[in-house]
Amino acid sequence: MRPTTTMPAFQGRPGRRDFVRVGFLGSLGLATSLRSSAAITGTRAKAKSCILIWLDGGPSHLETFDLKPDVPADVRGPFRPIATTVAGLEMCEHLPNLARQARHLAVVRSMTSPLGEHGIANHYLLTGYKPSPVLDYPSYGAVVSHAKPQTGVLPSYIAVPDYRSTAGSGFLGSAHRPFATGGDPAKPDFQVRDLDLFPRVTAGRMERRREFLELFESAQSTVEKAAPRDAVFEQAFRMTVSPQAKAAFDLSRETPKTRERYGPRTIGQSCLLARRLVEAGVPFVTVLNTGWDTHDGLTLQLRDGYSGAKQGVGLIPSLDLALSGLLADLSERGLLESTLVVAMGEFGRTPKLNTRAGRDHWPRVFSVVLAGGGIPGGQVFGSSDRVGESPKDNPVTPSDLAATLYTLLGINPQSELRTPDGRPVQVNQGGQVIRALLG
Repeated sequence: MRPTTTMPAFQGRPGRRDFVRVGFLGSLGLATSLRSSAAITGTRAKAKSCILIWLDGGPSHLETFDLKPDVPADVRGPFRPIATTVAGLEMCEHLPNLARQARHLAVVRSMTSPLGEHGIANHYLLTGYKPSPVLDYPSYGAVVSHAKPQTGVLPSYIAVPDYRSTAGSGFLGSAHRPFATGGDPAKPDFQVRDLDLFPRVTAGRMERRREFLELFESAQSTVEKAAPRDAVFEQAFRMTVSPQAKAAFDLSRETPKTRERYGPRTIGQSCLLARRLVEAGVPFVTVLNTGWDTHDGLTLQLRDGYSGAKQGVGLIPSLDLALSGLLADLSERGLLESTLVVAMGEFGRTPKLNTRAGRDHWPRVFSVVLAGGGIPGGQVFGSSDRVGESPKDNPVTPSDLAATLYTLLGINPQSELRTPDGRPVQVNQGGQVIRALLG
């Protein structure tokens, strides 16, 4: 939103943030400060960074990674399974490129949750905690931001192009909220919002405002003990004036061949941007991919797409190009071992097709795909029953998944965070680490 030229009204004695707001931070919209964090690391990290591809709406496990070809038609759906480069691992026929990358994949087919409504299910999968009316838990990215604050020009937690509120910072506060790029990375005119100076605000004026803030803080420190520097302003200032920050977001620096590899859709170019960001040192990037709530006409949504151009531009073929391109690119650059890649949504879909040729919400069993970050690839963990209705063996809860991801990222699941009022809260509670995914 464009700022107005009206000066903000101060309530009582103006503080540092009031002055930051005037003419700069209010228009910039950056709220990714680098406040000091508690020491919550402690396990040996296999992964330095994580790319979470959030398949928003609940992808059907029965049309992607857990097809059931030998059951009645109203269960098995319209797609066929194909073999992959890993013996015994099959996936959807519309994932041929990913099938060739199967050696990198660990497919968990026994995820299970009791929560089948989007909002609360999102929260459980993105935090490892069931929602609570008294406490807003932080998401993975926020905890990573808290544990591994950036010292460079880029934030610790970036969302491409946006994020769900359940992927926010929770009780950790705005300091660890993701910086959302906005826009559509697939469009030729893509630009990251809030990264450029506001019109008529020159670099010189920015520097003078920074100097003014420093003088103000120095004067205020004679009244307030140990007045901290405003890290929000510092982060925003560094990103706005830094050529390195702008370069990290600049997809035009990629060759046409590389961009084509990820596919032309938003998810593909978002994954490419995510790779650039982890390459630049960002520890956590979320890619938001919407549209997976397939209550009706799932063939149109999942295979064909709505473009009207041709078949094969739906959600599954687009994911195929994006995820396979990301894994291959990371591997070739020597980044896959240090980058954990996770693709998941909030639940699966019903084991029986409904009367609208779609599937409804089904949290009892679904699939999650992981790769890189020290995870042994070429494996399937757990299984669903004959019709994909319930876990058959090795059930995995969102809390278990959270404990595993935190461990891979070098964060001790049993370590404690602090709420603003000083209440201790464990990073993860009740989750069991999946040892088969640790290597």
